[in-house]
Amino acid sequence: MRPPAPSRIIADASSGNWVDTWAPGPVKPYLKLARFDRPIGAWLLLFPCWWSQALAELSLGRGYPDPWYLLLFFVGAFVMRGAGCTWNDIVDRDYDGRVERTALRPIPSGQVSVRQALAFGVGLCLIGFVVLIQFNGFAVIVGISSLALVATYPFFKRFTWWPQVMLGLTFKWGALVGWAAVTGVLGAVPLMLYAGSILWTIGYDTIYAHQDKDDDAMLGLKSTALRLGAATRPALWVFYGGAVLAWAVAAHMAGAGPVFFVALGLIGIQLVWQIATLDTEDSTNCLDRFRSNRWVGWLMLAGISADMAVRGWGT
Repeated sequence: MRPPAPSRIIADASSGNWVDTWAPGPVKPYLKLARFDRPIGAWLLLFPCWWSQALAELSLGRGYPDPWYLLLFFVGAFVMRGAGCTWNDIVDRDYDGRVERTALRPIPSGQVSVRQALAFGVGLCLIGFVVLIQFNGFAVIVGISSLALVATYPFFKRFTWWPQVMLGLTFKWGALVGWAAVTGVLGAVPLMLYAGSILWTIGYDTIYAHQDKDDDAMLGLKSTALRLGAATRPALWVFYGGAVLAWAVAAHMAGAGPVFFVALGLIGIQLVWQIATLDTEDSTNCLDRFRSNRWVGWLMLAGISADMAVRGWGT
């Protein structure tokens, strides 16, 4: 009897993800390169765009977020996250092949060449640019400004213990773009939203990085998981507490009312649950808590949208 074929599902993708289950064979490696089999990262990139857009519209007295802008940010976040991950995998290809969790990624496993990956990444960037130019000129400038961060982020874990800070700066840039797309300017509200989102990212990506800490140490790579070690839990109280405080200030300045702050309280409970139940020595536990941050995203958007709706009904 022939032994079963080894699984080709990448370690942090769910066993029933749509790419491995339904996608045609020739395109499957490219969809995996863009992380469409592991979409949580795209959602975490998207949510600050939506939050910022909605907060800007709330501050202008509108009754609901513009659906067209929501759709544009959705498409833009997924394709640009794919482009960023493609670049990251090109830069990290020699490391990824030596780490169990990443060895099956398309480039180190030989499914996609570096040249093919570059062409794919450029194609995703072009789609992202088409999406971006649907907004006003100032938003276009703000969006393009993030490319320097995207290009340099993969290198930071080679020389700093805090690459998660750079990830936050890069990954949460949408908190600025969303506001700029609606108002044509920037100000204190999006900057506070951005600051809180950076702290949130440092927290959840520290949890995520605990999955790779042994391999990273062996390869000479750095992370907050390795830097903080046993101090991870108290550090998370600081990161997540600071995030909630910054979000509260941003929402207050935008004119949010009690409905939003109920949602923010639920977000606080979810973050407390992450910290209280975290086991940094259990990779499955870390991945589950990392993925649970999608609830933070949805709760924040629901809180802002509900606040907008309540205000609309009262006028």
